[in-house]
Amino acid sequence: MKRLVTMLLLLALVMSALTVTATAAPEAKSYIVIANGNQLPATLSKQVTAAGGTITNTIPEIGVAVVSSTNASFKAKASSFSGVKSVVPNLRINMVDPVPAVAYEAVGNPPNSGSADFLFDLQWGHTAVGAPAAWEAGYRGAGVRVAVLDDGIDPNHPDLAPNLNVNLSTSFVPGEPFEYVPNAPDDVFSHGAHVAGTIAAAENDFGTIGVAPDAELVMVKVLSSADGEGTWESVTQGIIYAASIDADIINMSLGAELQRRGFCDEDGECYTARETAEIANMLGRATTYAYQQGTTVIASAGNDAMNSNQSGDTFHLPSDAPHVISISATGPMGWAVDPETDLNVPAIYTNFGLSTIDLAGPGGNLDEALAESGQVCQVAIAVAPCYVFDFVFSTGFGGWYWSAGTSMAAPHVSGVAALIIGANGGSMHPAQVESALRSYALDLGKPGKDAYFGHGLVYAGSLSE
Repeated sequence: MKRLVTMLLLLALVMSALTVTATAAPEAKSYIVIANGNQLPATLSKQVTAAGGTITNTIPEIGVAVVSSTNASFKAKASSFSGVKSVVPNLRINMVDPVPAVAYEAVGNPPNSGSADFLFDLQWGHTAVGAPAAWEAGYRGAGVRVAVLDDGIDPNHPDLAPNLNVNLSTSFVPGEPFEYVPNAPDDVFSHGAHVAGTIAAAENDFGTIGVAPDAELVMVKVLSSADGEGTWESVTQGIIYAASIDADIINMSLGAELQRRGFCDEDGECYTARETAEIANMLGRATTYAYQQGTTVIASAGNDAMNSNQSGDTFHLPSDAPHVISISATGPMGWAVDPETDLNVPAIYTNFGLSTIDLAGPGGNLDEALAESGQVCQVAIAVAPCYVFDFVFSTGFGGWYWSAGTSMAAPHVSGVAALIIGANGGSMHPAQVESALRSYALDLGKPGKDAYFGHGLVYAGSLSE
């Protein structure tokens, strides 16, 4: 009996030691390994294994690999690998600024208006960019493929399903499908669905219409549906994938501010100044690759009312990356109260600056005095607080929503770009697309390029002239 007790005590001690060891095991961290050039070194796998890492992903088109390792010294060791330029943490970052989202609830019967898509009357942005005139001239985006890099989509939405290429849609968010996955019963907005609907909701005698209603949509999920977070790995991989499937346009209504001196995220994970520069270098390789493959890249400029000419060491990615068309936002103030009001007022939140903004698009605005008044308005069959009608109206998960941001401005520009590409036979070099966007744009603000409108507000109505 005494011997049995002794053995049990020894066993307990062993189990306790094992438990301590298991608990103390270091957590694996993810790193982005960036090669000297656009080709990964042939010996990389061997070097990674020797340093205690495992390659989890490669983006060979631009010389990038992603490595997981529990070795605390892996980063230091990997930085000296042959053929490697840098090693940076693969951080999760919130890349969608918090934006207001107000759900639409129908009141009354669909009006007998000029469109059978009974919610089209709420889409003032289409008027601002002259989309109806382009449609009447026969330009609707047919034959143009638009890849939407975002947090997912509602593939069953009647406005989205007709134009969504399900077979090409994919996800680079581990454990999540390309569809939007509601985080909670009341969290069903879907940023990606809203963006996609603005670009190419079908004209199908139902709901809303996209700026380019005959264009093809491909959802490339790079952000989690749960929180809008993603990694630079997922965004970079999404860009490369979209270019590889011959997308004519990439829309990225996402982004993050970085500091050139380095910065830390909410979890205390940090980038040094050099690592920040290397993240920008990697994104630049990806956007340059897309440009070389013939894909026009359009991105939101950000919602921090930041003047890039006075922002010190702060910059915004991916909108500030090479060959990316950076979009600021405009919108009306009190459109539901006065339908004749100016639709093209610079949004109170939009980033701006001569050095960064290329073009402007309808993103929605906020009349703070109107919001504080609590005044209620009715437009068509929609009844809501009057200020809400100044937001952009589009599709969401299982319904429709108003929302605002440069995230909503970028898809208006992508839609106009799709109309332009379609009007030119369905194939254009990105430089030609940007040139056409500029030449057709409305020169608002100061003559020539200015801080808020860039080269102007995109305008498809010029296609009909």
